[in-house]
Amino acid sequence: MHDSDHSDVLVVGGGIAGLTAGLFTARAGLDTLLVRAGESILRRNAHVENFPGFPAGVNPRTLLDATERQAREAGCTIREGLVTDVNETPTESEERTGTPRFEVAVDGDRLTAAFVVVATKNDVGFVEDLDVGIVTRGSKTYLDCDTTGRTDLDGLYAAGRVAERPHQAVVAAGHGAETALSLVDDSDVPFYHDWVVPEGYFSDRDREVPPGCEEIDDAERERRERDSMAAMQALFADPHADAPTPHPSLADEE
Repeated sequence: MHDSDHSDVLVVGGGIAGLTAGLFTARAGLDTLLVRAGESILRRNAHVENFPGFPAGVNPRTLLDATERQAREAGCTIREGLVTDVNETPTESEERTGTPRFEVAVDGDRLTAAFVVVATKNDVGFVEDLDVGIVTRGSKTYLDCDTTGRTDLDGLYAAGRVAERPHQAVVAAGHGAETALSLVDDSDVPFYHDWVVPEGYFSDRDREVPPGCEEIDDAERERRERDSMAAMQALFADPHADAPTPHPSLADEE
């Protein structure tokens, strides 16, 4: 059960990058809290036509709803709120030894986390007090990080647009996953791969099933496939009820 005051991982931002990062850290067994303020800019899009797996495209609001459901079912807790600052505390995490603990202000509450993933679009003001590089290009600001999402500050990561990844949903989702796996690799959680494999894939070769992997028999594989088909049929049974969200600059003109 999620501790309301402390998390292994706190993700800031509820777009496709943040949701995917939360999905992967939760699946790895890390207690994950995602905090979001407002809605993802992906909800402004009319239709997404370049996301793999959808030959006729997909409604971006349906895509986000489905990803949120997947993250929640993996164990990621999602909270509405505004993160106003993140500070490093001198006390090491009680949960993840050797990793700095962060104190995160959310709507006046003080939360702690062993790891923080920033997955906002370009909002980095809440980490300005940390010893981390901030890059400004024109009117945009980004967190200085390597391609894996790691910043110069241990325990702090950047995913998606704020990490200067290209402005495409599939890239943001992929980078959210890559950043999450970097974090998992840096934690003390035993982990090999997030794989679900047929029964015997490892065990029939006299190998133990590695951490993060799961072997399932034919009956379980068929059950999961039926469940996935039913879930997708329900998601796409009717058009999404919400229209694209107008750009904020247009709303200001009204």
